[in-house]
Amino acid sequence: MNQSRENWGSRMGFIMAAAGSAVGLGNIWRFPYMAGANGGSAFILIYLVFVFIIGLSVMIAEFAVGRRTSLAAVGAYKHYSKRWTFAGVLGVVSAFFIMGFYPVVGGWALAYVFKSLTGLLSNAGAIGDTFGAFITNPMEPLVWMIIFLLMNVVIVAKGISGGIEKAGKVLMPTLFVLLILIAVRSVTLPGASAGLAFLFQPDFSEVTGQTFLAALGQAFFSLSLGMGCMITYGSYLSKEEKLPNNALIVTALDTGVALLAGIAIFPALFAFGMEPAAGPGLVFVVVPSIFAQMGGIGTLFAAIFFVALTVAALTSSVSLMEVVAAYLIDQKQMDRKKAVYSTGFIMVITGILSSLSLGVMSGFTILGVGVFDFFDILTDKIFLAIGGMLLAIFVGWVVKKEDLRDELTNGGAVPFGLFDIWYNVVKYVIPLAVAVVAVLGILDIAQTGLMLFGLAVILVLGIFSHKL
Repeated sequence: MNQSRENWGSRMGFIMAAAGSAVGLGNIWRFPYMAGANGGSAFILIYLVFVFIIGLSVMIAEFAVGRRTSLAAVGAYKHYSKRWTFAGVLGVVSAFFIMGFYPVVGGWALAYVFKSLTGLLSNAGAIGDTFGAFITNPMEPLVWMIIFLLMNVVIVAKGISGGIEKAGKVLMPTLFVLLILIAVRSVTLPGASAGLAFLFQPDFSEVTGQTFLAALGQAFFSLSLGMGCMITYGSYLSKEEKLPNNALIVTALDTGVALLAGIAIFPALFAFGMEPAAGPGLVFVVVPSIFAQMGGIGTLFAAIFFVALTVAALTSSVSLMEVVAAYLIDQKQMDRKKAVYSTGFIMVITGILSSLSLGVMSGFTILGVGVFDFFDILTDKIFLAIGGMLLAIFVGWVVKKEDLRDELTNGGAVPFGLFDIWYNVVKYVIPLAVAVVAVLGILDIAQTGLMLFGLAVILVLGIFSHKL
């Protein structure tokens, strides 16, 4: 065990950082849209069940493995079995590939803070064209992407307690306050009740098998599970911390942000007679159009919204960069700053390629998709799904039960056999559930070549990971 390993300075610092890792861009736009498209509160109820049974259980397991080994993803898997090293490497590769496009969107959010204050809302009819022109511009998005990445580098280079923890203590409370401000304004608009009904009124006629799959996928991936983040953050925890309690708080905070985002967006959406839309269209076109109709105060609320979006992106991207940096520190014995600077430099290159693929490089494709979509689909549909499945199998069937019991109980007893219930859920129920999501997620990919490429990458990692 690495005795000189960094540690979190406080419990609150860890919780804010871990919650920040879980809270990301998907909480702001993906959760509200999926809820609206899958039966409103019927979806939310199913989602909450999955979050607090499957998501919470897996998060506890990741914290336990990380703290037990005092190692990040690769080292933690290798500690129990060298044959499982590839699963840790897959987590690092996933984090790295996500950071191939995530800073691009983070840069958009940061840019829109300033655009909101400098005339973006003056012509509501042109907001869509403005967004299209912005993301296809060969230079402007690159500048904002690099600024966003530099913010990540500065935070992660300062270390766990001095950088990531301090940032989390400021950024997460800021995010909650900003979303509450937007939500309060949204629900007080005339006609806002229709949006709340859309989001929270149960419509079980819309519930299908796909609803359950969507809810499970959202629950699992929104918590940053299966990509090494929580194992890495857990590896910096002291032995005094109670893992189940901390995991419950982090899960509740993540879910709270998702619900707040829904309340902030949908009442205003319906108040102004707009239709829900997914992805960048909702965040960068529809939401600014809503604020444009609020008059002068809309400018302020638009800026607040995009500050919140930037904060959500930053807290997640910091944890993803830490996964890659921690691998270099643990396995390659690099100095932290050298590891972070090297990681950041390569991420600038991948970010440039992703950004340009939406404009001047749009004609260049990899297996039928642009660079931005290549990184997105490869991680979201393939690497994260399989990584989550492998994690569940690893914890349930490879990690020693005694080690898990010791970590979860802090060496003591757990009342009412709760540990055994949790252990059986992790060992039997979760691997099957995640496997279903993984298989269906992969089969949902239209690009067969990309699917085969992703699976081939995983196979290669399995063969050669012991050399990495």
